[in-house]
Amino acid sequence: MAEEEGSSEDRAVAEIEKKIIEAFEVFDHECNETVDVREIGAIVRSLGCYPTEAQLHELLAEVEEEEPTGYVHLEKFLPVMKKVLLDKRYRPIPEDVLLRAFEALDENKRGYLTKEELVKYMTEEGEPFTQEEMEAMLSAALDPETNTVRYKDYITLITAGDVTKK
Repeated sequence: MAEEEGSSEDRAVAEIEKKIIEAFEVFDHECNETVDVREIGAIVRSLGCYPTEAQLHELLAEVEEEEPTGYVHLEKFLPVMKKVLLDKRYRPIPEDVLLRAFEALDENKRGYLTKEELVKYMTEEGEPFTQEEMEAMLSAALDPETNTVRYKDYITLITAGDVTKK
């Protein structure tokens, strides 16, 4: 029985490694098992992990070479990312927490935020979004006809693929 459990655990670890390698390969444009260090955030997010910028910098410090080259090698990235996934670090924020956060920003309880309000909150408060992050969010969230973000719809959209939801 213990042997079966071990093999099932081994299969799960092998599946995690396979997912990491596949995600890495998408950004390995030279097919030489290296990616540009600037791609690591996208790779990590594609694997369902959402670290803060500070956490991402800590992760980069673990996977970069002693003398930074601007590239990350798969052989250094794979074990670190495998541990991140096995430890379930950087998991997405639960839907109810996101909803309460948006509702706190929506002082008039309208069920939406204007583009201007959202940009202000996301670029001036807390850990500010970069211009790229803001554009990505707006492209997914903004209703072009009303220039608003109906945050319940947006939360549903961004959490739909989250397999950790109950």
